Amino acid sequence: MTMQTGRFDLYDFLARHKSEIVAEAETIGKDLAIPDKLRDRLGSTGANSALPGTLRRRCLDAIDDGMSSTQSPKEIGDDIRRLVKSVYGDEYDAVPTNSCESALLVTYDALLTPPKVGPGEPYRSRVVGLVERHAEHHLSYGRPFPPRYKDGFADRGATAGELGLIGRAQYATDCVMVPMSGARYELHGIKMHPTPLLMETDAERTTEAIKRAASIQASNLSGFVTLGYDTIGYGYGEKADCDVPMLQKNIGNLAALCGVPYITDNAWGLPFVGADLRKLGADVMLYSMDKVGGAPTSGLIIGKEWPMVNIRRAMGVHGERFGTPSAHGKGLHVHADPGKMSMLGLLAALRILKDEPESITESIDDIFDIVTDEHSRMKGNLPDGIVITKSYNFGGVEVNYEGTWRASNGGSKIGIPIFNNEDRVAGSNILSHVTAAMGILPGVTDDANVIINPGLGTSDSNGQLIEENMRLVARGMFRAFALMADWACRV
Repeated sequence: MTMQTGRFDLYDFLARHKSEIVAEAETIGKDLAIPDKLRDRLGSTGANSALPGTLRRRCLDAIDDGMSSTQSPKEIGDDIRRLVKSVYGDEYDAVPTNSCESALLVTYDALLTPPKVGPGEPYRSRVVGLVERHAEHHLSYGRPFPPRYKDGFADRGATAGELGLIGRAQYATDCVMVPMSGARYELHGIKMHPTPLLMETDAERTTEAIKRAASIQASNLSGFVTLGYDTIGYGYGEKADCDVPMLQKNIGNLAALCGVPYITDNAWGLPFVGADLRKLGADVMLYSMDKVGGAPTSGLIIGKEWPMVNIRRAMGVHGERFGTPSAHGKGLHVHADPGKMSMLGLLAALRILKDEPESITESIDDIFDIVTDEHSRMKGNLPDGIVITKSYNFGGVEVNYEGTWRASNGGSKIGIPIFNNEDRVAGSNILSHVTAAMGILPGVTDDANVIINPGLGTSDSNGQLIEENMRLVARGMFRAFALMADWACRV
């Protein structure tokens, strides 16, 4: 397919031939020889709210033992605090939540929204963030500004209650959207939605854009919010000292200069093993602990002590009026409480991350070796431009194929078709249908980016990688890439 054909014709062609593509994928699946007992039981990632990974036996045992005891949620919460403080220092604190989305809601309400009481008209607060991947999560808790971005989350919200995602917007709060310099926001996918392609993001130029936005919004600036990831596919490939993403560190410095908090949504990240909020200059970091964290469905907020007081008060777990250092009462956001069972599993998972980080990092190293080896075996059948990155923060490997669109055949041909977040929600991501037809559970394949980590049939009850199963997943993914690239040439 030549560039003159255009993206519209490519995705129109793929949509019309979806059934034929899936039929070919079923044939490839037979060739992969996935054992029947593993078909539809293997997946590229357990870091998916729709398909969460299995828990380690030690976490399950901790839940079983704890639920048979009279240990209170307050005690478990205090143990989580002590564990976090033992790693980051006494000037940091923590609180568990029932999900990362709840953690975002509580953090916005406690740190970024203006006061709801007082005489006169309320002022508006403005939060500055980037037009980046998954921005519908961390930048949907205020009204988007400029208005050109107001429709960006519409489809995600259409299936989530009366107002959907739009209803998340907090009191008198706006989210200022800043495009990432060097990024491309082309229309891709069956739904032809603006797709963040971030491999060529320029950290310094993006920092200058953030500074300009902060200057313009200075009188209403209440904070900065970005993702906390560290890979090239998310626009954070340029690193500063200690392998810290330069862009995040720059924003942390800017937030300190402006006297407002910097919040990092590190939903996919690993506490202790992954990104360090101290090195980023972040005030608060948020986690979805049931993703790569290895915990039951739960979230975790870690931050500097002073903002954590606001957050813990909002959760109802800070000291009550009669003078205890912590409690477990009824705060404004008591609905975000994770409950005793989840807190027990979360504490057990955090202990593994702190005391046995090598049990995590060794698996990540092994996954990287497997993925790079399978890529080399398939290289003759794939366009150039695939970039594979190992991330201890992600707990696995990122495979990004955005570069195939520029590298294929000297740039004269389009590479592997790209499907966006809207395609995933609408069920029109053909790449996911292809892997499913092969017998591999569909993972997260949005925006030319695939995350591979253990959890879905690729690790045992002790959390150890099952290498032969992971190899089947990696091989199937690259076969799926090759199939989609082949169909792109048939237009």
